[in-house]
Amino acid sequence: MKFIRVKAIAKKELIQIWRDPLSLAMAFLMPVMLLFIFGYAITLDVNNLKTVVYDLDKSSLSRELVDSFRASGNFEVVGNIHEQKEIDSYLDSGKAFVVISIPKDFSEKLKTGRDTSLQVIVDGSDSNTATIALGYISAITDMYSQRIKGVRITPLIDPRVRVWYNPELKSRNFIIPGLIAVIMAVITALLTSLTIAREWERGTMEQLISTPVKVPELILGKLIPYFFIGFIDVIFSVLLAVFLFEVPLRGSPLLLMLLSSIFLFGGLSLGILISIVAKSQLVASQISMIATFLPAFLLSGFMYSISNMPKALQIFTLAIPSRYFVTMLKGIFLKGSTLKLLLFETMLLSAFGLFVFAVANKKFRKKVI
Repeated sequence: MKFIRVKAIAKKELIQIWRDPLSLAMAFLMPVMLLFIFGYAITLDVNNLKTVVYDLDKSSLSRELVDSFRASGNFEVVGNIHEQKEIDSYLDSGKAFVVISIPKDFSEKLKTGRDTSLQVIVDGSDSNTATIALGYISAITDMYSQRIKGVRITPLIDPRVRVWYNPELKSRNFIIPGLIAVIMAVITALLTSLTIAREWERGTMEQLISTPVKVPELILGKLIPYFFIGFIDVIFSVLLAVFLFEVPLRGSPLLLMLLSSIFLFGGLSLGILISIVAKSQLVASQISMIATFLPAFLLSGFMYSISNMPKALQIFTLAIPSRYFVTMLKGIFLKGSTLKLLLFETMLLSAFGLFVFAVANKKFRKKVI
């Protein structure tokens, strides 16, 4: 392999990218746009749940309870109802998601130290939101009970809970790092999936084949410009994550860039392989989207825990490089993980990149078909 040939191919590809506004827009604007859209659109935090109150007690204690819900920031009290039949209309119309019904003897029982009930009705049409809302309700009522005078609570177990790495439990803190992995998986494969196919469609591949450039030199020369573009995209994404979305970066930025480089090499090599097999830009772009976006989004642990998936699917995720990159990014951002802790993922990601690069070299033939 001669570096001068690799340099010539890389220079040619860079000129081609520079003269193609669509490729430039895809390379630099698309990652930022996707990060903006998904970063703000995807959230597991539940706030401002529309709530109505059916207060039959109408006492200072019942009003204090309602104020506790309002002060939490998770519930927005939109009104009070005065008849039982109004509950159905609020929930059916979607005007309210939660109904809090306080019985007549609520304050009386609390003052005498007796147990009392609180009926809470939650719209279960959105099961995920309903489950989170029930957790909020349980926490608020427990805190309220413990500060009411005259009530003595002596639990058998007094839990002292601490949350590490993400103490505020902000979903954005773990969604954004995973989102970077998903976006980079799509962008890298999509960019290079068009390179070889474009040469075939434009009729310039015959000229490259006739030159003394060897297959590894050709592929490496094609990869280098997109590697630097991808590296710039990673830097932009990390800066947006830290300064715009305020995700803490507790680990080493240098380690983050190093591991990102390994992931970029594998993703770009996969795009080259797709381009070699497809020989059509349209087909190559479709294959790259299917092969990267869906697995990265659904099976990488970005949104859904891999441990909760069926065993067969858990085994399948071992072949998805985004799985390891998601683990790396979350570890470096939130835990400050070191290379020693991420060595297993680094080795597998490196092996994937070298394997795909080798397959792409073997698959490409310097002959006109």
